[in-house]
Amino acid sequence: MPCKIKWTSLRAFLALLVFSAGLLASSSGFAGTTTTTLSVTLTINAGCTVSSSPVAFPAQSVLASAVSQTGSLTVTCTNTTPYNVGLDKGSGTGATITNRLMTGPSSATVTYGLFQDSGHSTNWGNTVGTDTVAGTGNGSAQTLTVYGHIAPQTTPQPGAYADTVNVTVTF
Repeated sequence: MPCKIKWTSLRAFLALLVFSAGLLASSSGFAGTTTTTLSVTLTINAGCTVSSSPVAFPAQSVLASAVSQTGSLTVTCTNTTPYNVGLDKGSGTGATITNRLMTGPSSATVTYGLFQDSGHSTNWGNTVGTDTVAGTGNGSAQTLTVYGHIAPQTTPQPGAYADTVNVTVTF
């Protein structure tokens, strides 16, 4: 039995076949290529950041014996960048680098020191080249310990005592 194909169906099939062949032929028909380069750049400037954790002395009843506590500074400087970390005298009225003052109720004070070493022999101040801590950045966080010390002294009235010390990184 002969198969009857409609002329319109055959014409649609042939048109689709010719269209598909044209797509295949055109995909490989590029005329040529050209290239260039793409520059990718970045400038890293010398820089540092610093953060701190407090020197929080434990609660005391009397200051008849020495009290020591540590805090820390985290310095992050670009690789090979030299830096100095300084601590000012704090905000206590009459304070000095060697005798910082925490202030409490009725402006009462407690004298304390901040040191570069655990033996409390090297004050940590803010004069570059004299009493600051020097280092060289490595591109990662570097932790410096701050050694706090309260020497025996006359105990002031009860209450909370505090001071704010400014940290400066010079690079």
